[in-house]
Amino acid sequence: MSGELPPNINIKEPRWDQSTFVGRANHFFTVTDPRNILLTNEQLENARKIVHDYRQGIIPPGLTENELWRAKYIYDSAFHPDTGEKMILIGRMSAQVPMNMTITGCMMTFYRTTPAVLFWQWINQSFNAVVNYTNRSGDAPLTVNELGTAYVSATTGAVATALGLNALTKHVSPLIGRFVPFAAVAAANCINIPLMRQRELKIGIPVTDENGNRLGESANAAKQAITQVVISRILMAAPGMAIPPFIMNTLEKKAFLKRFPWMSAPIQVGLVGFCLVFATPLCCALFPQKSSMSVTSLEAELQAKIQETYPELRRVYFNKGL
Repeated sequence: MSGELPPNINIKEPRWDQSTFVGRANHFFTVTDPRNILLTNEQLENARKIVHDYRQGIIPPGLTENELWRAKYIYDSAFHPDTGEKMILIGRMSAQVPMNMTITGCMMTFYRTTPAVLFWQWINQSFNAVVNYTNRSGDAPLTVNELGTAYVSATTGAVATALGLNALTKHVSPLIGRFVPFAAVAAANCINIPLMRQRELKIGIPVTDENGNRLGESANAAKQAITQVVISRILMAAPGMAIPPFIMNTLEKKAFLKRFPWMSAPIQVGLVGFCLVFATPLCCALFPQKSSMSVTSLEAELQAKIQETYPELRRVYFNKGL
């Protein structure tokens, strides 16, 4: 019966307490679950229907609370929180582990020649550009021209940084050389993310009160959001790019890899994948998805507008993106 499920479960918010790291980690372990990318369009649309119907007070007969939360997390994994649009498959956070383990594993295996560095860094930054666009904050659409400019500037800057770092390490030990891809990825994230989200820095992102009432757009909020995402992404890459080099450096001295050198890439990819399964959700959880800042930190014009309408309001909230 429809009466079995209470109509007031707040599925606009995550199931777990987002004021704690553990609560955010539980949330992101569910959202970034790689199995979500195997869901069919029919399953995604069914989840969207359940979520939309429930928000309007329509409860399908026999729907349980666990099924409702499952539908909510399927919906969150595939649809943008601000626009409601279905996200590009490889740009979804559930695709982060399989995509990143493959790309990162190859970057760390084929790092000795300039063409290989150029190719894999370009692949990596192109993938990052898709992820950064897909998980942007706000609902203002990018024009094709803006998107093209952002992609070219982001990938060119990031790849040039990687090549520059690679050139600086020609005369260092092989072990240190293995860390070049991580240094390049860290530096490139500082370039790629702001450039792919440059519209937010110019125009701002929507800020709301605690109840979701839209108050305006703020570029200062965008700066805080993008800074938090850059930090999360760098730390997300760290375990998968810092731990395997030590293991691979040891393994390559053993008889097994000398006899089967082609196994180097699959082993590297597997090691990176294992690290990313944990690093992806845990680093997404470092900062709340619904971020906040003091009204006094906003632009003067927006502060004045808010103080005139909501004089008691002290903090505003916004989706920081991922």
